[in-house]
Amino acid sequence: MRNRATRFLIPIVAAGLLAAACTSGGTPTPAPGASAPAAPAPAAEGGAFPRNETLYTSGTQWGPPANFNPIREWDSATGTKGLVYETLFHFDPVAGKLNPWLAASGAWVDDTTYEVKLRPNITWSDGKPFTAEDVKFTFELGKMETIPYHNLWNWLSAVEAPDASTVKFTFSKANYQQWDFNIYSRSIVPKHIWEGRSEKDVLDGINENPVGTGAYKYHSHDQDRVAWVKNDTWWGKAQLNLDPKPKYIVDIVNSSNEVAMGLLLQKGLDLSNNFLPGAANLVTGNFGISTYYPEPPYMLSANTAWLVPNTTKKPLNDAAFRKALATSVDVKKIVEGVYGNLVKPASPTGLLPQWDQFVDQAVVGQKGFAFDTDKAKQMLASAGYKDGNGDGMVENKDGSPIALKLIVPAGWTDWMEAIRVIATGAKAAGINVEAEFPDYNALVEARNTGKFDLVINNERQLSNSPYTYFEYVFQLPVQAQQNTVNFGRYENEEAWKLVQQLDGTKTDDIEGMKKVASQLEGIMLDEMPVIPLWYNGLWSQVSSSVWKNWPSSEGSAPKSAPTMWRNWLELGGFESLAALQPVAP
Repeated sequence: MRNRATRFLIPIVAAGLLAAACTSGGTPTPAPGASAPAAPAPAAEGGAFPRNETLYTSGTQWGPPANFNPIREWDSATGTKGLVYETLFHFDPVAGKLNPWLAASGAWVDDTTYEVKLRPNITWSDGKPFTAEDVKFTFELGKMETIPYHNLWNWLSAVEAPDASTVKFTFSKANYQQWDFNIYSRSIVPKHIWEGRSEKDVLDGINENPVGTGAYKYHSHDQDRVAWVKNDTWWGKAQLNLDPKPKYIVDIVNSSNEVAMGLLLQKGLDLSNNFLPGAANLVTGNFGISTYYPEPPYMLSANTAWLVPNTTKKPLNDAAFRKALATSVDVKKIVEGVYGNLVKPASPTGLLPQWDQFVDQAVVGQKGFAFDTDKAKQMLASAGYKDGNGDGMVENKDGSPIALKLIVPAGWTDWMEAIRVIATGAKAAGINVEAEFPDYNALVEARNTGKFDLVINNERQLSNSPYTYFEYVFQLPVQAQQNTVNFGRYENEEAWKLVQQLDGTKTDDIEGMKKVASQLEGIMLDEMPVIPLWYNGLWSQVSSSVWKNWPSSEGSAPKSAPTMWRNWLELGGFESLAALQPVAP
């Protein structure tokens, strides 16, 4: 998921705060300049949306809703996937397990065959029955080369629907970790509506008037919002024992985060998934606003921010230099000074806290690193990097100057401040690093084509498995254009084989997963192909003025993820919405 960081400094008179508003580390990228000011609620049937029946959310859409196409998981209108279209399973990151959703069950019946049994009596919102043919059809859309899950067919051989409630998947190779990811990530679409669409329409079609199986149906949209209305015949009320209470869910387009802050304080917004640096003051200021944790870091962790070195350029092609660079970074200063403790320092492995069981602490203790300027200087000297001209900066081993550029997009001001800290720390250790802030599109071009020195990235979100992080770091082969993985172009055949070995380890074989993960962590800490910095939060601030029973770390409150971010409704976001209760008038 791409991310945007834009900070605004404004006075919030009602709150008595100075609040800087920005998004980063998990909030999807807005189209630059494509934003609209918040406006009064659009009309619902019979008049304005009744406030006591309406859940207002914000933090995902930064421009007019682009489409209602669940195949486009990166820019479809918030709620298209999760509220309208559903997946076979959901994944619970807290319990670390798949929960059957459209599927009643799923199991490997042999080493290369996975069988799904569907729940009975599910209908599409147009009244047509949901059957195994819909599931078969959806996965077979992936045979089209432009469809995001096309690579699944590199190891998926066939999908069969022997009867209306059974789907059989046959594989040439069982990649168990990837498969679990796919069965909670792929939206199922109705064959009777999508059949016959061209590949271009499947991928790029707007899909107006979406027909899904979910708890909500399309109501309306405007330039500044999309509105969903409760599906009173939703199958999950009986079969999942879930009954979402909001009749309407209205997701507001962000024009800026000061607008989100204002709406939240004025009780016109119930759930803000924006990064609001004043969260500590909001939580302690008696505004009726809360976060998942009542104290730092306030938010659940969502992804890791990495310092990515281009390993094809010297001296970044030297693991000893990369380790010295890692040791020069004062992450604590970033966490406290830039973020005000709204984020957590990352483990040396970079694995999210939800994956702590897979971190080999013995390996971390032996090979891990920590901020130490003097040690970084010693490491550079031991590796042959000397200051030959007395300017305080070391040179390459051949005597040529080192001048590294560290880039983040202009306007992403939390990251801009963070890389200033990194550059300062590097220079203190003798490494000449300059912070630069190119246009976002220019950065993406440079990053994806390998025309950079150092870049901050957090492309991978929390998932069902640490496999997705190791794949991000080590995937081979390196392409001329690297769009989503291995931006640093690091090549290690042994590590990539281990990643594939992890993929082929059954997801219930925790000890087997730990064994492979330990080996990968050892390589990461020896080689430092990426340098973990901090865990970005699952930005989420909620108001209890209209709706209560929000997720919280405290007491008996739900422990799911309070978010509407794309692709997170299947990671607990929907369960959070379904647990809400109206506040008595």
